[in-house]
Amino acid sequence: MGQPDRCCCSSSPKRMRRLLPTIAIPIPPPPPCAPAPPSAAAAAAGFSVQEVLSLLERAISKGDVLRLGRAAHALLVKTALTTHTLLSNRLVALYSLLPSPAAAISAFHDLPHKNPHSYNTLLAALLRAPGTIPDALHLFDAVPDGSRNIVSYNTVVSSLAHHGRQEDALRLVGRLARDRSLGPGLAIDRFTVVSVATACAGIGATRPLREMHGAVLVSGMEFTIIMANAMVNAYSKVGRVDDARRVFDQASVRNTITWTSMVSGYCQAKRLDKAVQVFDMMPDKDRIAWTALISGHEQNGEEDAALELFEQMLAEGVWPTPFALVSALGACAKIGLVTRGKELHCFVLRRSIGTDPFNIFIYNALIDMYCKCGGMLAAMALFRQMPERDYISWNSMVTGFSHNGLGKQSLAMFEEMLVAGVRPTHVTFLAVLTACSHSGLVSEGHLILESMEDHGLEPRAEHYAAYIDALGRNCQLEEATEFIKDLPSRIGPGTAGSWGALLGACRLHGNIELAEEVAEFLFRLEPGNSGRYVMLSNIYAAAGQWDDARRVRGLMKEKGLRKDQAYSWIEVQSGKHIFVAEDMSHCEADEIYGMLGKLLDHMRIAGDPTEYLLDLC
Repeated sequence: MGQPDRCCCSSSPKRMRRLLPTIAIPIPPPPPCAPAPPSAAAAAAGFSVQEVLSLLERAISKGDVLRLGRAAHALLVKTALTTHTLLSNRLVALYSLLPSPAAAISAFHDLPHKNPHSYNTLLAALLRAPGTIPDALHLFDAVPDGSRNIVSYNTVVSSLAHHGRQEDALRLVGRLARDRSLGPGLAIDRFTVVSVATACAGIGATRPLREMHGAVLVSGMEFTIIMANAMVNAYSKVGRVDDARRVFDQASVRNTITWTSMVSGYCQAKRLDKAVQVFDMMPDKDRIAWTALISGHEQNGEEDAALELFEQMLAEGVWPTPFALVSALGACAKIGLVTRGKELHCFVLRRSIGTDPFNIFIYNALIDMYCKCGGMLAAMALFRQMPERDYISWNSMVTGFSHNGLGKQSLAMFEEMLVAGVRPTHVTFLAVLTACSHSGLVSEGHLILESMEDHGLEPRAEHYAAYIDALGRNCQLEEATEFIKDLPSRIGPGTAGSWGALLGACRLHGNIELAEEVAEFLFRLEPGNSGRYVMLSNIYAAAGQWDDARRVRGLMKEKGLRKDQAYSWIEVQSGKHIFVAEDMSHCEADEIYGMLGKLLDHMRIAGDPTEYLLDLC
């Protein structure tokens, strides 16, 4: 990150006068005749300071700058109360509500006497938009020592953290600790603590978070519930969930935000048992807390548990948030429960989940679910119905066609995406290259790989691996080998996926000599990957070289490597049934194997199934 946009720390009045005109907007000069003293002019006009202040406050509360605001400003000029610091400060605050800070800057320059509130009000106006943050930092540097207080620091630190400039925010907090003009002792307050916690959470900075926490404890500052919530959330996001739990346990008062932050923290740390334990202790479980727990399970590979929690939430009469529904659909997509996904789709149609009839997040989740479950017709129908689409919508369709073996449709959707002016991502190109590989479109894949740089994207290891897979499937093993040998200069150690794709091609075409060479390289590159040994063993077995196959299996045993157990599953009445080889644990195993025997009998009538079964194995 570059240096913060600020000048040096000089705050002399001369420098301030030189800096402020750079952001000032010219205004008409004052009338030539000097106004009467404020009190006399106001009294002559029949208005008191309180009445003018009331009008300004009403304009601010209603956000009515054009009607009430102009009337209040005219009244200030008419009564010569523009010299009243409180009223002029409120005028600056009023004009701060406008999208542009120009009027607020002009009102600020009209102030004859500027106090700390004057500077802080203009700082807040300049910090609302990223484009005027540099001007705000210049103003902050130019504020006289007597007018720059903790509110000034809090305003700037909070805005920098909000606009994604967390490192600049933390540097400014360090400057706060060295600013002697704020007086002796600890200058921070609860707003500083919350802003620092937010900045640390944004960039995963642990040290400044712990230092701020320690300063709070040493100072004896009252630990409010807002501070506790910010600390729990920040510690969770920087990966120190145990520290978050200590803050949680020490909080004298907790609200639903405190509880939900702790649940989310445990989910982020993959400690789902603790997340459930905290959730069960919650006195009031709202829909946000349910969403946090459901999403946590779905994101940590506990899809079945996520769906059970979703059903439990509905049974308790809690209305799901759109994000809870997205997580439930994501769980269905990951484990292929299309029937359950359709039920959720019907639930959306019946209940109109979301504040708007159209919710792009839910639509994208539905499309992703149908694509991953093979329902491309339903996915396409939803895609065409969407009133607006983002890059996720397009990526889901391109990837869905690709993974379902519809390479030409995937390419057609990719071309339509480009025509629509949507910028493709790395995920888009990986899906298209995979589609080219599975459809034998080698030349198209080469052109697409080369076109990535035209879209401002550098090909990654997985893109090269997909193209090499296309070459291998097309029996262009020599070209694939030469292509890989040129990769280390481009992607370094990421060539393992490319060599793995070439090894798979060797198995497909029975090239044992090249397979041995590739496997030896992979054994050195990935000594703990059992899949490479299994692949070479299968290549030997397919060629009838059983001694070599047993030798490779022996090497696996010596190295303590085990093949991951493969399993099959089937969905019946929204339930998933899992089977492994020779599995007898299912409650209906006798009926299943009985039916399998009947199917084998039918296959024997049609011909010898041995070769077919060996291919399946």
